[in-house]
Amino acid sequence: MTEDGLDRLIAAEQDERRRLALFLHDGPVQNLSGIALMIDAALHSIDTGKLDDARHVLNSALDRQRTTIRELRDLSFALEPVVLRDQGFAPAVQALAEQIGTANQIRIDLDVEAADDIGEAAQVATYTIIRELLDQAVRRGPPTTVGVTIRATDEGGLETSVSDDAEPERRRRSFEAVEERVKQLHGTIEVDAGDHGTRVVVTLPSYATRR
Repeated sequence: MTEDGLDRLIAAEQDERRRLALFLHDGPVQNLSGIALMIDAALHSIDTGKLDDARHVLNSALDRQRTTIRELRDLSFALEPVVLRDQGFAPAVQALAEQIGTANQIRIDLDVEAADDIGEAAQVATYTIIRELLDQAVRRGPPTTVGVTIRATDEGGLETSVSDDAEPERRRRSFEAVEERVKQLHGTIEVDAGDHGTRVVVTLPSYATRR
């Protein structure tokens, strides 16, 4: 890796750590702090004989705790989905598509088996790219349909195409995070924002996809 490439990699890792720190501080940490205050209030209500008030506060605290557990579980899945490690690339993307599709009432069509034969690092990077592009489509739309296709190129590399019918994304800046991941693998990215949606094609060279 060149010095410039190493600098980009370090900067990307720092950005990712900063994003995770902000998410944890503004989400789970704040929720847990709120839960602690609610439990204190419930204990005070119990001590003063206000059992109905205590029950109401504890039910609210329980709901908030469940939300926090779900957020942390989603974060863990996004960082390293267990199904990707244990079952392979296609099942991991299928699980991701089902999760996002069900939550947002989106039909997501997949043709991704070609990625099962590439190396672990390329699989993780490709999975992350797909996840980020799906998240972007949901934020813009959400779309009604999304297509994810992966195929081997004639040169032995890998081409990943993600297309959606959400509101077209014409701000190149929105794809900076994806572009940085692609650069780390010495790949290319093409963004086609038309009147009926957005199509993003990421191509990785053969040496970046080897096991």
